[in-house]
Amino acid sequence: MEIQQSLLVLCGKSPIENDLARSIRNSKNLKVSDGEEIEISLQSEIPESSNQAFRVESYMDALSTDCFGRFLLWSPRLASTHDIVSQNFCELPIGSVCVADVQFKGRGRSKNVWESPIGCLLFSFTLQMEDGRVVPLLQYVVSLAVTEAIKMVCQAKGSPHLDVKIKWPNDLYLDGLKVGGILCTSTYRSKKFNVSAGIGLNIDNDKPTACLNSKLHQLGSTHQLRKEDILAAFFNKFEVLFDAFMDKGFEALEDLYYKTWLHSGQKVVIEEKSEGQPVEAATVTIKGLTSSGYLLAIGEDNKPCELHPDGNSFDFFKGLVRRKME
Repeated sequence: MEIQQSLLVLCGKSPIENDLARSIRNSKNLKVSDGEEIEISLQSEIPESSNQAFRVESYMDALSTDCFGRFLLWSPRLASTHDIVSQNFCELPIGSVCVADVQFKGRGRSKNVWESPIGCLLFSFTLQMEDGRVVPLLQYVVSLAVTEAIKMVCQAKGSPHLDVKIKWPNDLYLDGLKVGGILCTSTYRSKKFNVSAGIGLNIDNDKPTACLNSKLHQLGSTHQLRKEDILAAFFNKFEVLFDAFMDKGFEALEDLYYKTWLHSGQKVVIEEKSEGQPVEAATVTIKGLTSSGYLLAIGEDNKPCELHPDGNSFDFFKGLVRRKME
């Protein structure tokens, strides 16, 4: 097996978190992916003359959270940020974030593996939840925080608005093209769900589809979005949204979410087959989300139903299964 050498830089926003970074580095307990070796350093040990693609100081200056994003693990090249935070969940403080300039074994839906070139914002972070019934809704809070962060940075820089939309359940689209995605995984331990949330956002690669900065250029902007600004804005916004979600439920975020997603009023054709019967097509209209996080739709008979992915189709909307609601 070929061994891949990577650098992982640790740092925190406060002296306490920097002391923790030093302790973790010295413990040599961080787990890595098979076939990968990692050299662990502290940000204070990196020469100022080094050409880091991710500007740690700019990120920390823009960050204003109490919990999320304050402990940072950064790498120029890493197999998977998601693996780092999930495999080391108990060794890292809650809210820790791992950022990589390049990923060569990034994780996607249905165990898909992705290679992500430089120019994308690639990060994963940790959090804990106690109520398993709302864990599936977390991906919607994360998606919403990404779109809100983009709005915040564009507004702060005086740039044109980028109308990034959410495609259910976990993709981000701009002008009909995918520019990002979210993956949330969880394990249950000591009566809590340990959640790792991973995000990929295309900021600078205009191939193979589209990126945020190319769209800004088309709109005549002279400003370019930077990964550090987007990441700090994400955590600043996510912390607020997550607190509201935990305190009041997803209902507190629904209005904003529905303004941001692509599906209100969308008509979907469901193909259903009973044993011994030919396939029948039925048209339903999407109205929102159910309390469990699936799609709420209304059939032609005006009866509500819940739409689930069939688990096989790459495009969720090509393989929806209808379940009637009482």
